[in-house]
Amino acid sequence: MSEHVGAFANHPLSLHRLCTPLVASLVANAEALRLKLSRSPEGARIVDAGIETPGGLEAGRQIAAICMGGLGQVSLQAGQGASRLAVTVGSLQPVLACLASQYAGWSLSAGEGKSAFHALGSGPARALARKEALFAELGYTDVPVDGSVLVLEVDRAPPAEVIAKVSRDTGLAPAALTFILTPTRSLAGNFQVVARVLEVALHKAHALGFALTDIIDGHGSAPLPPPGADFLSGMGRTNDAILYGGSIQLYVRGSDEAAANLAAQLPSASSRDYGKPFGQVFKEYKYDFYQIDPMLFAPAAVTVSNLDSGRSFQGGSVDEALLRASFGTGTA
Repeated sequence: MSEHVGAFANHPLSLHRLCTPLVASLVANAEALRLKLSRSPEGARIVDAGIETPGGLEAGRQIAAICMGGLGQVSLQAGQGASRLAVTVGSLQPVLACLASQYAGWSLSAGEGKSAFHALGSGPARALARKEALFAELGYTDVPVDGSVLVLEVDRAPPAEVIAKVSRDTGLAPAALTFILTPTRSLAGNFQVVARVLEVALHKAHALGFALTDIIDGHGSAPLPPPGADFLSGMGRTNDAILYGGSIQLYVRGSDEAAANLAAQLPSASSRDYGKPFGQVFKEYKYDFYQIDPMLFAPAAVTVSNLDSGRSFQGGSVDEALLRASFGTGTA
């Protein structure tokens, strides 16, 4: 992959230029979307999408599009089986949308013990801070239009220490920063996590060594589960939605051998931890997220179409029975 390092340097598309109007629209329609706006003592704008306010699915859809840096199309459609609703996402620029923006790769922590704050940041601000090794490989950087945005899956506002770090690493004053908070149990948080079905596929393709420059287009869908009764059940359901219900289509260039290998290795079924609800896997590893096989984090079913040969390759399958058990879906 060495010849592909830095392939996205000097890219003409700006995540911030595309995303700025999406953030402005979210803020302008905050009341209708059941969001709560505030300012931190440092001046950062805080958008609460489900902590002290209900939020909702449409807020989650718009936040998912913001996570993708304005380079993704996100919709809510009719589903079937364990859920009557499905989240669909697509991107003409899947590497930038998913890996340079949507991927929750920026680790932010403050404090110790039970009061400690920890979150993984998503969104265009990552491409300004460039704190992750991934950006050295992509070569992509961005210049903000008049501010930046970071999405955090948390149930409380970031402390001053975290806001100061984001300000320092992005080179922006706190007043130019927007933090969007999406608790796991909220409708918006539930939606924006499931909308990562394409992103987890791109991340695993990268981990498998597939050349990112050979991924031309991508689309994915996953069932939208009901929010869980608590954080753990909510996290389990959103993960199960992707791992056992997610389906993606990738369009690639290159050899048929590479495309076939990707289709065979990409599905979650290739993991040693496949076959059990995510909540159970998490519990068996004593709630240590980093002990889980990283190859588990992938969609259930994959189709890889080679634009050079015209051939398509498929791997994996949806597990409807596991989804019904996870979602608590029964018949009346």
